[in-house]
Amino acid sequence: MNQDSVHSVDRRRLLGWGGLAATGVMAGASLVGAQPGHADQAPADPIPSDTRPGGAYDRYVAKLAAEGKFSGVVLLSHRGRTVLSRSYGLADKERGIANHEGVAFSLSSAGKPFGAVAILQLAQQGKVKLSDTVGTHLKGFAKEIAEQVTIHHVLSGTSGLDNTNEDVQRVFNSQDDVHEYYEQRARQAKLMGVPGVPDTAHEEAEITISALIVEAVTGKTYWDYVQENIFERCGMTGSAFYTRTQWLTDEHIAHPYMELADGSVVDAVRNLDKSSPDPNVPGKNPGRAFIDAPGDGGFATAPDLARFARALGDGTVLDRPWADVLTAAKIPHGPASFGAYGIPVSIVNGQWNYQRAGGNPGVSANWDIYPYTGWVGVILGNRDGVPLQEMIAQEMQAVTGAPVGGGSGG
Repeated sequence: MNQDSVHSVDRRRLLGWGGLAATGVMAGASLVGAQPGHADQAPADPIPSDTRPGGAYDRYVAKLAAEGKFSGVVLLSHRGRTVLSRSYGLADKERGIANHEGVAFSLSSAGKPFGAVAILQLAQQGKVKLSDTVGTHLKGFAKEIAEQVTIHHVLSGTSGLDNTNEDVQRVFNSQDDVHEYYEQRARQAKLMGVPGVPDTAHEEAEITISALIVEAVTGKTYWDYVQENIFERCGMTGSAFYTRTQWLTDEHIAHPYMELADGSVVDAVRNLDKSSPDPNVPGKNPGRAFIDAPGDGGFATAPDLARFARALGDGTVLDRPWADVLTAAKIPHGPASFGAYGIPVSIVNGQWNYQRAGGNPGVSANWDIYPYTGWVGVILGNRDGVPLQEMIAQEMQAVTGAPVGGGSGG
């Protein structure tokens, strides 16, 4: 790395999310009222009382846990320092293992932004262009998909692709089995809309295609690439794409507790023959996956997600301009909400909020980044019935100071 690059990295980290940029002092801007030879001290960000131990958010989560509505971990971090960390319930009831900060939880869709980050790392290196079509890097897709659908389309959820129904009863038994199935499904996707036209949902094919492009360009599996270039670079030592074998044996992975139609609750990963009656995910059981599909899921601890959030803003995983490309509003979804690359973004009480949620039977996950003020919020749960949208709203209120509705994502 040349000296100019060193200086640019240092400056980028200085101006990262939650750094000087959060005080309103941007590169090249003058300090209003500052005298020559004098730099005004920016006031330290206050820690809202609602975010502290014993504050409103802490009491709210404790009440949920006491009522049996929450099992998992919540964390609030400010500028890299943990302000609140609470753990409730059991990670593995059979072995009596409690949830704690070092336990990794299934992320479901909350892990999808890792794929977008991977693509932007390759774009930053000049190995792909966001305007490249699917056919630039992948073979075997229908002509109209190969020639019309671009990387930008699949990252922004505007590809126009539609999938056939997934076989949710299938039990996978190897990484190759998982990869072959989802690659085949992506190649069977149909172009049902016009590429570039906004849509609110990310089709499975879009997520898989992004992962396949990462693999084609790097020669690594998606799982290995993300492990090496995101998890390891961020210091996410408790995060990985764990297999079902590890899920069953590793004491540091939370088991998903799924409610059945008769009201009983089972450990999903130990009862692959059982299915969820939830109308949002009918017939599913997350334990049937041997490993999460390329481009999706993964497991992470709450502190690791806070590290990932901070690394997005300090140049660790993406140069600052490319991190801005990731989170920049691309598609309007509501009055103050937008789609970015794999991350819903919204304006909450006058500040940006970057968020990703995920859910599966027995799985609830969400992380929020408040870049103007340096806050990160994480919610990870391992039982059905967690009121995730309500929890997100309570977290946002504690951090921003203004009542808001439930968060977005999925």
